[in-house]
Amino acid sequence: MQKAKNLKEYREELHESLDNDFLRTTLDNFAVAYRAGRANAFKDIDVRALIREIADSKDDATARFDELYKQFKANAEASGAHVHFAKDADEANAIIAGIAKASDCKKIVKSKSMTAEETLLNHALEDEGLEVVETDLGEWIIQLRHEGPSHMVMPAIHLSRYQVGDLFSEVTGKKQDAEIEKLVKVARRELRQKYVEADMGITGANFAVAETGGIGLVTNEGNARLVTTLPRVHVALMGMDKIIPSLHDALRILKVLPRNATGQAITSYVTWITGANECATGTDGKKEIHYVIMDNGRSEMSKDPLFSQVNRCVRCGACANVCPVYRLVGGHKMGHIYIGAIGLILTYFFHGKDKARNLIQNCINCEACKDVCAGGIDLPRLIKEIHARIQDEEGHPLPSLLLSKVLKNRKLFHTLLRTAKWAQKPVESEGFIRHLPMILGKEHGFKALPAIAEKPFRDRWPDIRPNIANPKHRVALFSGCVQDFVYPEQMEAAVRVFEANDVSMEYPMEQSCCGLPVQMMGEMKASRDVAVQNLRAFETGDYDYVITLCASCAAHLKHNYPKLMKDSPSLTLKAQQFADKVIDYSSFVHDVLKVKAEDFKKTDIKATYHAPCHLCRGLDVHDAPRELIETGGMEYVECDEEEVCCGFGGTFSMKFPELSSELLRKKLDNVEATGAEVLLTDCPGCIMQLRGGLKTKGSSIQVRHVAEVLADNKK
Repeated sequence: MQKAKNLKEYREELHESLDNDFLRTTLDNFAVAYRAGRANAFKDIDVRALIREIADSKDDATARFDELYKQFKANAEASGAHVHFAKDADEANAIIAGIAKASDCKKIVKSKSMTAEETLLNHALEDEGLEVVETDLGEWIIQLRHEGPSHMVMPAIHLSRYQVGDLFSEVTGKKQDAEIEKLVKVARRELRQKYVEADMGITGANFAVAETGGIGLVTNEGNARLVTTLPRVHVALMGMDKIIPSLHDALRILKVLPRNATGQAITSYVTWITGANECATGTDGKKEIHYVIMDNGRSEMSKDPLFSQVNRCVRCGACANVCPVYRLVGGHKMGHIYIGAIGLILTYFFHGKDKARNLIQNCINCEACKDVCAGGIDLPRLIKEIHARIQDEEGHPLPSLLLSKVLKNRKLFHTLLRTAKWAQKPVESEGFIRHLPMILGKEHGFKALPAIAEKPFRDRWPDIRPNIANPKHRVALFSGCVQDFVYPEQMEAAVRVFEANDVSMEYPMEQSCCGLPVQMMGEMKASRDVAVQNLRAFETGDYDYVITLCASCAAHLKHNYPKLMKDSPSLTLKAQQFADKVIDYSSFVHDVLKVKAEDFKKTDIKATYHAPCHLCRGLDVHDAPRELIETGGMEYVECDEEEVCCGFGGTFSMKFPELSSELLRKKLDNVEATGAEVLLTDCPGCIMQLRGGLKTKGSSIQVRHVAEVLADNKK
């Protein structure tokens, strides 16, 4: 009961952000501008190759931490710096407080540091009677407001200039203009004396270079250089994941970090510090430098075969920049201290499962974060794994347990679906279930749910199965549960196109749901059991391809099935062989069959497109479906933000209907703006979401699978 209450309270808190028009507008504008800026910044770079190099380099550094730490410590101390190691946040704070006491420091200036946020360093030092002032503009603003950052790179992105103007008026005791340039001048004026008076400067570090014993700082404001040079004592606090072998490794990360963070080719300041420099204010003429290297859960991640990749993170914040949920609610709701997808993971390891429990469920699994991660971290998979671990530790909710039991028993699952066909009769109308969302709660009224089909595809198959005498390809059809029992007409459309192109087809009757729904609910064992069930269903046939019309199924079958079998070498091999044959419908028709425009009737229909998350990012398929629209005889009209999530996310739309409905609203507004008559996509889940939303709005726009219009327009 307590867990449900916590999730309910968390959902109620989300409304604070959903009702904040300024926040929503700001994050919307930033999300759109960021994508364009990032694409421009990387236009002449092989991004995938660069990210792969960074991932390999960081993985190597993680495996060699003890060796690299010793090298860094020896070289740093040889150049006059002091190196300390802290096992956790409390010890790191105590070390820094001890340095301040030993050096008779009373006043401290800080530049931006997420690691200091992680340890709550400011609070610890203030408890020791020290004055601590943030000098990064955004950090100073949120310090004055007594709140945490809402983004790892842009900590005050949630605030308007008017809010900052009111804040500065209160701080200075004088009415301040809300013009940004004037507000920056106020900050400079207020902070200038702080630099002069400070005894200690505290920074983070983007790099700790083992071969030199020095650190690197990447910033966009000049404050970090003042913090590191003017005070007589400089302390740099960093996680052990920041240690890298060489300057070359640092420069490689530097090539991607600013581009991924803000769309800049390079930041305003890149500062390298090695050794204790001369310092006029020091008692002996020497600068006193301390490097505090902290563990705080990082070694635990390093030893975990799956989670060791988290140490690749370069703290660019890009995973928040592209996250549709972050875009709606901001960082104070989409994180604890660390923000975005990486924040959901780090919260569990750094701050415990209590802080992560609700946050971890707020991932819609759109894979946008994975697509832009500078370290190539499989963020969605790790988030799902943490969700599963928390449930294993605390107990599994009844809904996910029940669904797991049902999906593991194919006959029971299909029997329930067939029974639902009869149970829905009193509330069925024109292919939808009338008013059912309202039964689930008023917040679900933004969509209409589809009715179970009169006859599932598996029952239709014996009657429609074509006999191909000289097949060009032999394929197996994977329908998934939705296209089998809800939208069988989509599968029938695919059969007609394949038959016309001499494709021999099989439909293994023992197949069932792909298992993604239970994996999204944190039920990893059930997901594996369902996968084994499907592997056995397909193992007897000799197929060139396994084709599915569901992008989510395709990505799950192709990428997750081998991972689910990792504990069984024989099943891993079988799953990989199966996965290698999996292909989505549009790629098969476009890239393998290579259909031609002359095979289809020309129409005057204007069609736009929604790219399913698991197709454009999970499978990296972008052009095939769009080109098929034109090939299939229609006029393709591009829609704004075609590759942004529609808000379905399977069980996400049930858990967080407020967020799902807002994402759907944005999507439908963009669709309607195109003037298209038909909205096409490659995923039955998206069709369910989009069709239900348009039905509720009373729109005349049709939502169809690409396979359906190709079949209709086939000559």
